[in-house]
Amino acid sequence: MKTFIVSSLILLISSASVSGASGQTVMALEEIRPGMTGVGMTVFEGTEPEEFEAQILGILHNINGPKRNLILARLSGGPLSDTGVIQGMSGSPVYIEGQLIGAVSYALGSFTTEAIAGITPIKEMVDAVSFPAPRAPMNPVALHLPMSPERLLEVFRGTLHRISSYALHSRDALLAQGQLSSIRHAGTMLRPIGTPLNMSGFDVHVTELLSSALEGTGMTPVLGGSQDANTSLASTPLRPGDAVSVTLIDGDLSLAGTGTVTMIDKDRVYAFGHQFQNLGPVEFLMNRAHVHTLLPSLMSSSKIASVGEAIGTFQQDRLTGIAGTLGATPRRIPIEITLRPIDSSRPTQNLHFNIVDDQVLTPLLTFVTVLNTLRAYERDAGAATFIVSGTATFQNHAPLTFNDVFSGIAPSLAAATSVLTPITFLVQNTFGPISLNSLSLEIVSSEETSTATIERVWLDTVRIRPALDTTLKIVTRTHRGVEETHSLPLRIPPNAPATASLLVASGVDLAQIEQQRTIGATRPRNLSQLIRALNNTYRNNRLYVRLLGAHPGVLLAGEPLEALPASALAVYQADRSRGAVMSLQQVNLGEWEVDTQEAVSGFRILTLNLDSQ
Repeated sequence: MKTFIVSSLILLISSASVSGASGQTVMALEEIRPGMTGVGMTVFEGTEPEEFEAQILGILHNINGPKRNLILARLSGGPLSDTGVIQGMSGSPVYIEGQLIGAVSYALGSFTTEAIAGITPIKEMVDAVSFPAPRAPMNPVALHLPMSPERLLEVFRGTLHRISSYALHSRDALLAQGQLSSIRHAGTMLRPIGTPLNMSGFDVHVTELLSSALEGTGMTPVLGGSQDANTSLASTPLRPGDAVSVTLIDGDLSLAGTGTVTMIDKDRVYAFGHQFQNLGPVEFLMNRAHVHTLLPSLMSSSKIASVGEAIGTFQQDRLTGIAGTLGATPRRIPIEITLRPIDSSRPTQNLHFNIVDDQVLTPLLTFVTVLNTLRAYERDAGAATFIVSGTATFQNHAPLTFNDVFSGIAPSLAAATSVLTPITFLVQNTFGPISLNSLSLEIVSSEETSTATIERVWLDTVRIRPALDTTLKIVTRTHRGVEETHSLPLRIPPNAPATASLLVASGVDLAQIEQQRTIGATRPRNLSQLIRALNNTYRNNRLYVRLLGAHPGVLLAGEPLEALPASALAVYQADRSRGAVMSLQQVNLGEWEVDTQEAVSGFRILTLNLDSQ
């Protein structure tokens, strides 16, 4: 009878809160004592919150954060004796005598025999998300072209927030008078309950890669269901204890973190009791969630859920909770991918996704979306070729364009990296804010290799002199041994020195040569220069020709000024008021490109001795 009365009281309070009453009655932290028994609410299966018991063990006062406290409790009831504290319970409200004390948010480490949990006081949740502080700029990230997949993943890991224990040392956890000193050590063992990232439509290799990138962040990718617009919930007001999702990707893929609603004050929703990524102001899609089952584990039990209807926007992601508003949904970034097999007998796939617009998460989510699309239609073994073309648009800035070929054994990772590298450079740049509007890609796929190497180069003119019009011949050999000759008309500049070099190289080889010699090196000084540099990134399906001479020049404010007269060179080097000046000893006298159908490798150099006449 007592349980029935408590449950009815909680449901009555919940309904009043949702309907726009004055708000939930809360119990002050000072009134909570060890030995008190509370009742929590969470969804173990389906959509209906169920109750569990919370026996208060004590209160930890952590001096590592001003006025940061944690209520320690032993949970019981329902499946908790078998599962322990469950990933996805974050935010589960706990009541004592009908008054809300806070949200279940912390748990002991793996292999624990009891469901010992930390409860974030509700006042600390509300206070943390109540101020609209601006989003702090990201710390500068060291980015260099070309970017390998391994380096790109390192960048992603470096930008994500790593979780830590509630207290670094047991001495940091202060106890109220009369509490057992044994619970002091719990502070060093308690960590935020993991957030299950329910995934639907993802390839197993992409799941493993995402798990690696997210290791230590508290977000754990788990198998989930596809988006489920449950009509039975559409007319049901959101309640404390309901499952809720922070949706990062929706559409033909689904990726969403699942937690629990703590409190609703009119249209304001509080959840989790700890950070999602502690990003501050955010614009994340809020969805209902349907819990299909629980996955018991000695390591960490988890809820397996699918995403339900969109119900609002999460606007704050803070250390002690997340909060948002019911109603309008946030802007997301649309991604359109058309995958067209070169074999016309196979169907074309048109895929649509939406991802969150966030400086930290957008690059990673775009990467896994593109990679997953390629992996889903790529053989596990054997060669393949992807021809990638498309456009990324930005607000108030020029677009990025993509046009490249990737071929070999499992080229999907390189293809996805090529798309994400320039987007990462822009979204995480240090010059100023920029917002990705959309990404549209067309990918032509083949299950054959399409590569070639540079074999020979020569000029069809014997005597080379300045101001000469001539033709460069380039022979490439495909992986099947077929040779193709490319002809490139070019003009030797009138001011060419007596000795020059003609470099013919693939994009990869040219990038390596430039890194070693700093030929034509530029350092963008603003967003416009950065976008231009990224659009000029070397492609695999190009032959690059550079005529190099010993004419001195300078790099001024990110712009190369080459082959300068001695008088002009002296002026630039002496006048430092123009900004940073770097000397260039070897400069480009001419640049040309030749398109190819294959991914090219290799380079050749011709030394030219120019006649004076």
